[in-house]
Amino acid sequence: MGKKKSRRDDGREHDDIYAHTAGAIGGLGMVTAGLIAIKTKLGLSWPGTILLTAGGLVALGYAAWRVKTGVMRWWASKPAEAPSTALAQESPPEVPDGAETAVPTHPELTAALTRTGAIGRDEIIPLSDVQVEELEGIGTRYTFLVPEGRTHEVVSKRLGPIASMLGVTRLHLKLETSRRTEREVRLLKLNEPPFSRLFAPPSREQIRAYEGVPFGHDVTGALAGVKTFDKASMLIAGMTQMGKTTLTNGLITCLLVAYGSNFDLYLLDGKLCGLTNFEKLAVRYEASDDPAVMESMLDDLLSRVDGRYIKLQDAIRNRQPAPKFRPVFFIVDEAADFYTDNGTKDSITQVRRVEDKSRSLVAKSLESGISTIMLTQRPAKEAIPVKVRDQFLYRMCLYVASEGGAKVALGDSYFDTVAPIHPALLDPAIKGQAVLFANGSSTLLRGFNFPDEFIWEVVDEVHAQRTKVFESQPTSPRKKAIDLMRAQGVEFMPTPILAKALGVEGENPGTVGIKLSKLLGVAPDKEGGVRGYLLADLAAAAMSDS
Repeated sequence: MGKKKSRRDDGREHDDIYAHTAGAIGGLGMVTAGLIAIKTKLGLSWPGTILLTAGGLVALGYAAWRVKTGVMRWWASKPAEAPSTALAQESPPEVPDGAETAVPTHPELTAALTRTGAIGRDEIIPLSDVQVEELEGIGTRYTFLVPEGRTHEVVSKRLGPIASMLGVTRLHLKLETSRRTEREVRLLKLNEPPFSRLFAPPSREQIRAYEGVPFGHDVTGALAGVKTFDKASMLIAGMTQMGKTTLTNGLITCLLVAYGSNFDLYLLDGKLCGLTNFEKLAVRYEASDDPAVMESMLDDLLSRVDGRYIKLQDAIRNRQPAPKFRPVFFIVDEAADFYTDNGTKDSITQVRRVEDKSRSLVAKSLESGISTIMLTQRPAKEAIPVKVRDQFLYRMCLYVASEGGAKVALGDSYFDTVAPIHPALLDPAIKGQAVLFANGSSTLLRGFNFPDEFIWEVVDEVHAQRTKVFESQPTSPRKKAIDLMRAQGVEFMPTPILAKALGVEGENPGTVGIKLSKLLGVAPDKEGGVRGYLLADLAAAAMSDS
């Protein structure tokens, strides 16, 4: 049966083809006959006949269009008949119970969200669900609810297209989410590009009043930073001349204002002069780009970490409260230089040790109150080893030219987070502008640019406080050594002379050096090939505890 039906269908298809072909031949014959008649009647050539016929058809079509348009205009201009008195007096129809009435919508938000796919085309943002707040000189803040069944996430993933619909750029928008409901969104639209105007640096009172540690302004001018550096470290990356060192100087200044003299600084200045303002407050300050210097400082800090974990273990064993440790900040400028070898076997081996010790410090120090802050102007995959980079809880990225550089600084999955901000969109002409990624959210901020005089004043005040604390301490071997060196007016004293003055004896000079180092709690230094101790190192250590 199937085969017979197929043959019948094929026959019908052939008949249709023959019919269409015959019709086309007949139509062509009629057109040809018409053209021959016109040519014979008027005595024209074939080209003239064809052109005349085509022109006539066009003229007829235009005339028909004019007539139609005129009739429609006349009909539209005819006055409508007045409604009858009965209809005019008739009351409007009653709306049946349960019938839906039109809900007033917020036109701007509804149009922006529907056209970008944040909500469906049949969905709206009701006017009753929107609160609009005008921030004088800043912009407009919209607080609204997305339709039921949707969350703020659909808005956060479309901020770029939404900004385009609102006539601004992505950086003009700041999105905040609610902890009360997944549907609530707070969207700030700036009047002008972020940080077009420079905000004044905060006062001491404003820094102390901030809940945490501030180091910049957000787009509204409010202070921005992190709630705490306890159990957290930070990586700061960005291209050269983008303001990393200025931002870090502002961060250290805020730490000094917030903590006073109650924390320790270890500074490794790979730029050689970027952190010099804080040298006299540091337990150890080194201006160097030598990986060996980095390794030495890591050894000092890991030793403190080990000592603190021993105290934690003892407290747990003895069922005592966990000890509170003095905060320590290890800040490294131009960190990438310390993970670069010179090609020799010894250099390669040393850099590998620096990598392992860095990872160990950042990972192990979280419970012991030691925070690491690293800066690099080379946000490339090979700049800072992945095993070190992955340990940082806080990430900050200044302007970079590529998405790859942003992922190195902020993490490979950064652009899958809520409301990410692409650092490549930042204006490179505005120094110190950065994206801070902390606790799962992104903040666009600009670091404080304190005047040098303010920084010097803060440093001198903290140094005076620490000196006062040191002078009130009971006598100790370290204090005796400091008093001795100050009395003699020297900045460096060789190990044999200082050991003899403190009564450290031994036949072997190496043994004497080890005993003296343990007694003073400070690593020795070298000057002119002679091993000894710097007054600055002893004084800084005296102001610190374990």
